[in-house]
Amino acid sequence: MLSAEILKQIEEGKRARKTDELFLLFSMGSQFDHLIKLMLGKIGVFCIVANPKTINVEDVREIKPTGIIISGGPASVHGEPPPFDYAIFDLGIPVLGICLGFQMLASHIGLEIRKADKREFHLGPITIHNASSKLFLGCPDGMKARNSHGDIIEPSGKLTIIAGSVNSPVAAGNYKHLWGAQFHPEVSETENGQRIFENFCFEICGAKDRFPAEDEAEKKAEMIRETVGNKKFILMLSGGSDSSALAFLIKKVGIPKEQWRAIYLKGVDRPEDEDHVRKYFGNQDWIELVVVDLTEEILQKLKGKITMLEKRDGFKGEYDNAMIKQAEIFGAVLVFQGTIYTDKCESGIGYETDARRAVIKPHHNANNKLPEWLRQVTPLDDCVKDGTRNIGRACGMPEELAVRHPFPGPGRILRIYNEVTNEKLRIEGECERIFTEELRRWGLYEKVWQSTAVLTDMIVTCSKGDDADTGRIVLLKAVVSVNGFTAEVAELPWDFLKHVSDRTTNEIKEVGAVYYCISGKPPTTIEIG
Repeated sequence: MLSAEILKQIEEGKRARKTDELFLLFSMGSQFDHLIKLMLGKIGVFCIVANPKTINVEDVREIKPTGIIISGGPASVHGEPPPFDYAIFDLGIPVLGICLGFQMLASHIGLEIRKADKREFHLGPITIHNASSKLFLGCPDGMKARNSHGDIIEPSGKLTIIAGSVNSPVAAGNYKHLWGAQFHPEVSETENGQRIFENFCFEICGAKDRFPAEDEAEKKAEMIRETVGNKKFILMLSGGSDSSALAFLIKKVGIPKEQWRAIYLKGVDRPEDEDHVRKYFGNQDWIELVVVDLTEEILQKLKGKITMLEKRDGFKGEYDNAMIKQAEIFGAVLVFQGTIYTDKCESGIGYETDARRAVIKPHHNANNKLPEWLRQVTPLDDCVKDGTRNIGRACGMPEELAVRHPFPGPGRILRIYNEVTNEKLRIEGECERIFTEELRRWGLYEKVWQSTAVLTDMIVTCSKGDDADTGRIVLLKAVVSVNGFTAEVAELPWDFLKHVSDRTTNEIKEVGAVYYCISGKPPTTIEIG
């Protein structure tokens, strides 16, 4: 049973919003569950996240939610059923199940869930069979939706099928007060996703209350002000949009320059990173910048390391050591990082849930091992990429920083196959520089969410001049996205790709061929490592 304290907090939340309406989101361990929370916040409804193992049917009766949403997740109803009190489905409260959540409620009413002959990990159209269905009011037939599932629901007369997709005859359905979508309306690529949530909350659940979004920048600035007080702290600044947004957020707070400093670690960063950092944060009257060259230390740590996980762990250890050392030098007791929710979620951290949460890849700025005297502060860890960019803009961050492509903390070591050496760093850096230069020159940089140049260990036979030669294969990748949880391949012009290939193979003698990756996320991740 829920404690009296938790129930009290829920009631205080309702009073603060002057509403009796509350939505429960059961987090089943999906990489996208936070996007559901953000979407509900965007449309202005009060939502709290529930742990499916610890919140039972009696708790739900006590809370009296207006509606319930069950997220997707990595589990399977027939292989490893997630923890959940299925009696919640029988309360008569409207439920929207998404992906795994839909399969759970379908299984509960007696439908068969089985492995699909053809899985769906793509963005594709859905066919709406019933345009008058409340879930799809205002949504056009053939709208594109993001699918990410290997199981399907077998059609049955028990369920009203309201939409289908190429490989799923049941893409959406309804049984009494239970509604489900096999696709993910919460991700940005799904067309009319916000409309679907609005339809569920206001048309199906009958919610009446909406609230304007809070001034996130002001709220977070106040949190920083209260956290810091008169303490000294350092900010780990990479020059990417997240840490840059945090720097300008700290500037908004007005903390004296003598009380904090920004630490930039160079060595495996992008060719243009240091220039951006020095341009916007060097010689400023509001921030002190310290540049630390860790190249040799990182390469030493990575000797003999082959897998991406080994390399991530090696970098993370050196990163933590450097962070602690710089805090000691400055006398700081706090360290600020631009960690966002995507970093935490892919590292296996997120909302409290006893459902299995997949560790996609451990991030350098999550789960840091710090001494007791040094506390980590991550004000942006409930935001996704576009949220941090908007916070930065609200605090005066220049647009050139806001639109910079995301870049992994471990840097270019994740774009190099097998062991990392100075020579490989040089070659990959030159490939990266050419790709980025041409994206900017062709006016494509801001149309792409993220771009990468990956140096492989695959060798091809080349014909350069009249001689035979050999060279490495370089893999280029560019994607479009909004939040980084999902992404589609960027359909770059053929002439552009050919030009980049020509430059790369002509200017870098070690490169023999250039390939372009056409896989999106899922099934791949944006970075190969």
